Amino acid sequence: GSQYDKGDAIITLFSGAGGDDAEDFSRILFEMYTKYAARRGYELYLIHENQNDHGGYRNLTFEVRGKLAYGTLKRESGVHRLVRVSPFSAKKLRHTSFSLVEVIPRFERDQTIEILDRDLKVEFSRSSGPGGQNVNKRETAVRVVHLPTGLAAHSDSERLQERNKEKALDILKGKLYKRQEEERVKKEQGMYISKTADIEWGSQIRSYVLHPYKMVKDHRTDVETAKIDDVLNGELDEFIEAELKLG
Repeated sequence: GSQYDKGDAIITLFSGAGGDDAEDFSRILFEMYTKYAARRGYELYLIHENQNDHGGYRNLTFEVRGKLAYGTLKRESGVHRLVRVSPFSAKKLRHTSFSLVEVIPRFERDQTIEILDRDLKVEFSRSSGPGGQNVNKRETAVRVVHLPTGLAAHSDSERLQERNKEKALDILKGKLYKRQEEERVKKEQGMYISKTADIEWGSQIRSYVLHPYKMVKDHRTDVETAKIDDVLNGELDEFIEAELKLG
């Protein structure tokens, strides 16, 4: 494991193509991880949310704090796939949605990833609540973009712009660290780790099927169960234990 396995995790969910269905799937996954965190005694803090009008999320970032949170959750990173009858379809058609889960370690100020000011673009905006109404008139929300890599991070959970900037920078460091780790592993194993941009068929790590039968299956470990309601209620131990054995 890495030196960060002992520490906290920051998780971002990105909805794939598929509009309301995919954004609803991100909500379902967020609730699953919230319940899993509660079972483990972890604390969960929302950092940024981009919500639609149906309670779904275009994207969402939250922090999971607790012993070994990153080490436990890091292998949840990847594309998750949902198959169900769409609640948004009048024709009651079966629909497949994708959501990308990105898990990075939470960085403390003093840790070793260096970011040069000239490599950063910092943007400020007003923090907005669900549906886009402005919660406050001052521009406290912060988005930072790392120009050399195009990686970006967003924070709007703090009341002070400076705190949001610090938090966004911490998240950016985590993303850069994760990218460096992937490059290192790629060199060591001479293999290519799937790029997070491919939120689509064939790249999923886990499928959640609600129709025409019920099953959750992890495609890396072959762990599967018909008890999908339990899984969505945060019973992930079976999956996570098998993931940890992958090393």
